Amino acid sequence: MEQLTFELAAPEPPSFANFLAGRNAEVVASLARLAAGELRETGVLIWGAPGSGRTHLLIATVAAAQGRCPAVYYANPEATPAEPPGAEALVAVDDADRADPDAQGRLFTLFNRLQATGGHLLAAAAEPPARLPLRDDLRTRLGWGLVYELLPLADADKPAALARYAEERGFRLAEDVIAYLLAHGRRDMTTLVATLAALDRHSLAAKRPITVPLLRTWLQREIPLRDAGG
Repeated sequence: MEQLTFELAAPEPPSFANFLAGRNAEVVASLARLAAGELRETGVLIWGAPGSGRTHLLIATVAAAQGRCPAVYYANPEATPAEPPGAEALVAVDDADRADPDAQGRLFTLFNRLQATGGHLLAAAAEPPARLPLRDDLRTRLGWGLVYELLPLADADKPAALARYAEERGFRLAEDVIAYLLAHGRRDMTTLVATLAALDRHSLAAKRPITVPLLRTWLQREIPLRDAGG
């Protein structure tokens, strides 16, 4: 039953700060530079298995670019415009590998327009460029710029990553708390990060440090709330 509580922690909006980079520090650094307007390449492609954080990083990049970039746009392939939404635009396209023939045509045209106007295309896919099920000219364009593979965070690396994330948020997680978190819920990092954020808020409200007894009490109190809500 305790695992139910991990579904109660409302996730924070995706950002670079709440992405557990692990072995992907170079990817995050490059996307932060892209959002800051410091990359020259027209295209950036990130690829990785489901759950690797592709969507998180696309949304985080778009959010970081808001206010700096004249035009920022996030879309799936079906909603991708053929024309940039403005000069020097940043367009993020999720699941680019799922683009149908019409969407592929728009993506190809969009890339060329962005290249001509100083804009950028950030795309995410499940496969590297050579294996993308796309038309050859589009696949070539997507492989022209920076290409990064998102590497999953190994279970052995999760305790250190969680401790580092907590430290960056300004609180400390003891080893027994981390072990309890990993033993009593889903181990995907999105859920764990959302749970840590909710636990941090609860700790501040209760004016108590985060300990296993506090975590256990929180779990036991939250579960009836979920059941009562149907």
